[in-house]
Amino acid sequence: MGILLMLVHLSCLVLVIRSGNLNLITQALEAVGCKMQVIPDPTMVHFHLPNNLSVRVHREYEKFIQELTSYFPHEKEGILKFFGECWKIFNALNSLELKSLEEPLYLFGQFFQKPVECLTLAYYLPQNAGDIARKYIKDPQLLSYIDVECFLVSTVNALQTPMINASMVLCDRHFEGINYPIGGVGGIAKSLAKGLVDKGSEILYKANVTNIILDENGKAVGVRLSDGREFFAKTVISNATRWDTFGKLLKGEVIPKEEENFQNVYVKAPSFLSIHMGIKAEVLPPDTDCHHFVLEDDWTKLETSYGSLFLSIPTVLDSSLAPEGRHILHIFTVSSMEDWEGIGKEEYEAKKQFVADEIICRLEKKLFPGLKSSIDFMEVGTPKTHRRYLARVDGTYGPMPRKTPKGLLGMPFNTTGVNGLYCVGDSCFPGQGVIAVAFSGVMCAHRVAADIGLEKKSPVMDTMLLRLLGWLRTLA
Repeated sequence: MGILLMLVHLSCLVLVIRSGNLNLITQALEAVGCKMQVIPDPTMVHFHLPNNLSVRVHREYEKFIQELTSYFPHEKEGILKFFGECWKIFNALNSLELKSLEEPLYLFGQFFQKPVECLTLAYYLPQNAGDIARKYIKDPQLLSYIDVECFLVSTVNALQTPMINASMVLCDRHFEGINYPIGGVGGIAKSLAKGLVDKGSEILYKANVTNIILDENGKAVGVRLSDGREFFAKTVISNATRWDTFGKLLKGEVIPKEEENFQNVYVKAPSFLSIHMGIKAEVLPPDTDCHHFVLEDDWTKLETSYGSLFLSIPTVLDSSLAPEGRHILHIFTVSSMEDWEGIGKEEYEAKKQFVADEIICRLEKKLFPGLKSSIDFMEVGTPKTHRRYLARVDGTYGPMPRKTPKGLLGMPFNTTGVNGLYCVGDSCFPGQGVIAVAFSGVMCAHRVAADIGLEKKSPVMDTMLLRLLGWLRTLA
């Protein structure tokens, strides 16, 4: 076996079927010979915010801007300028062939082909969305709205969200629109797995990795499972968080300096509480959107536990997912592991029911009267659930900056301080979000391919570039 890839979790809210180089999920499916049928989603999310601010993010960009400016007509110019900068970044990204930024031959080749686009991205690399928004927008409520948009991207406000990450999401949803996979988002993982097996890969399920094996020279050469089995390879790739990779899978080993720097710049974001329900269809109005975000009366509660609620109702788009006359309702909200530690089983179950009842009551008042009496089935997952089944330390959603970051400068790439070991996922550049995580996978594949001789590389230029990137991260 040449490469070991430790897969912990795959999660996607949407599938994008369109043209452009940022369409990475579809490209991955096509690479393994798979294609999925999709349903266009006319509204990416419907925001229900303080002061009766109700904004739909329409598939059509002009329609969305028209709705947003109807609430803030005095800020129309600022809105257009802020989103205009987002489009400048998105278009630059979408014009490039996306591969590893740690591979100098690719990097310099892209620069010589498209210098303006590369310089555009370099300019925005150390900048955050909140700072750009404040250049053009003064209305406090509109700035709070931008915070909410960024919170969906990164679980932090706009001042802590890298501008490049925000731009990828805020524009991608309008670039030929968002589409939902028929049969549910679980079909993405199933299709990828089938395609990989069909192409000759082997996937082991219920294979819990407990250790990364190092040889006498400190090189990663394999993994050990909880049942004692060992697998060896030239390359080991971990999509566990960097905290899990270097705190658990390499427990007892000296943590590389770069990983110490990462943990000084980033902390674990909280986890979340999720509620899955089966409900009677008549409780939902006929024009109900698929996705909703609810923050009732206080902007300051955006990032607090249970302060804001995200809802997904996939059966609005694909009724085949539930029995006739029923809908699936998925609710999730920020919740910290500390809220659920140190309590017994009975208290734990009672607390789950209590928190769920409070959330359902809020949704009854804001959106769906009679929701509680329409419930046929309900399951509640806590940070403990996510820690157990997603194998993520404290069930964390991912990394978030300790303080206001310098854009993406502090985010590590795929290579690590351990020879033969690579990381991929949301604790690697460019961070959280479906597109960002898919991008990290593409970058990692290219860097590994160069290192094992499947792509061209220059050892001298490699060394120089990696040192430069390491120095840039110290500026964060």
